[in-house]
Amino acid sequence: MSPPPLRTPSAAVRLRALAGEAVPPVSSGAVGPPTEFQQRVVALVEGLEPGEVVTYGELALEAGRPGAARAVGNIMATVDGLPWWRVVRADGRLVPGHEPEQARRLRAEGITVRNGRIARP
Repeated sequence: MSPPPLRTPSAAVRLRALAGEAVPPVSSGAVGPPTEFQQRVVALVEGLEPGEVVTYGELALEAGRPGAARAVGNIMATVDGLPWWRVVRADGRLVPGHEPEQARRLRAEGITVRNGRIARP
């Protein structure tokens, strides 16, 4: 099964979706078929189990592009339906602007969050 096409929803739509609100699917803005790297990132993120947290950099490395953490962030921001809350910055910081929701979701999966960061064991 191929991953969904990349989309560019408006910031307002993404924020509503991140907050758990039902939003209609984005019907425009597809940027073409995903690249092999994008497909690998999507597959890796979809394969994360509840309670499993990785960094953008770890995903980039595992997907074959070390140092491409920012590209992973762009993929995360444009592909609907990914468990985005399981991905954090290298320093453990939560997604800026979405800290309360991400912290809530991570805590529900047994992850300790303190001062806007995950507490790594």
